[in-house]
Amino acid sequence: MRIGGVPLGGGAPLVLIAGLNVVESESETLRAASQLAELASRHDFPLVFKASVDKANRSSLRSYRGLGFDEGLRVLARVKNETGLPLTTDVHEPGQAKPASEVVDCLQIPAFLCRQTDLIAASAATGRPVNIKKGQFLAPEDLRLAVEKVETYGSGGAFVTERGVTHGYHDLIVDMKSLIVLRSFAPVCYDATHSVQRPGAGPEASGGDRSMVLPLARAAVAVGLDALFVEVHPEPDRAPCDGPSQIDFATFERLLIEVRAIDRARLEAQG
Repeated sequence: MRIGGVPLGGGAPLVLIAGLNVVESESETLRAASQLAELASRHDFPLVFKASVDKANRSSLRSYRGLGFDEGLRVLARVKNETGLPLTTDVHEPGQAKPASEVVDCLQIPAFLCRQTDLIAASAATGRPVNIKKGQFLAPEDLRLAVEKVETYGSGGAFVTERGVTHGYHDLIVDMKSLIVLRSFAPVCYDATHSVQRPGAGPEASGGDRSMVLPLARAAVAVGLDALFVEVHPEPDRAPCDGPSQIDFATFERLLIEVRAIDRARLEAQG
């Protein structure tokens, strides 16, 4: 499949899906996209820029949701026009799929909604590729049925994203065996930042442990991936959403250097 002009799966080079957790100001979103594009190019990664236009799944009514669906899409359209990057964003209702697909190149199904047939069907029907994030409550083999829904209702193809599984209260654990199971029936992506969340652990928001992002990303790339998903912010401690699990640009560049070396070594070992 292709996300814009970027091939994904089937032996294509490792794809980087990276960006802000949520669209913030227009200038900050454009600046982040430009910085990510420069870093990805420097380290030879094809890049898909990600930012949510509406964070519908929030712990509190007071949590920041973004600029709104329509305004968020307008900002993403400008990002695409000025940077040329392919884009992805998440949708939460069937009615959002078509307007989002007119701007972005890939639609993302949130983990908590990965069994919502009408949402998946509407997203697939746009003809865009669909990224299904595996629910924190699912075994990896269970996601095969969601992929089947995409294949039934659309032609853009599906890939799947591992982002950890619920481990008691306020914690997630990543089973690297899951990546192998998922990749047996679809291209696989690993979400290195959502995997270190501590859901609901803050007073009115999720916590996280960004110190675990690089170690888990290294492990996942060593297992074998088609895409790596990372959320980056210039100042994670002031990010309006999921700051504790995001990394800054300096850390992001270190991640790129490390996973590039690991991916090359893995490919060489495979012959």
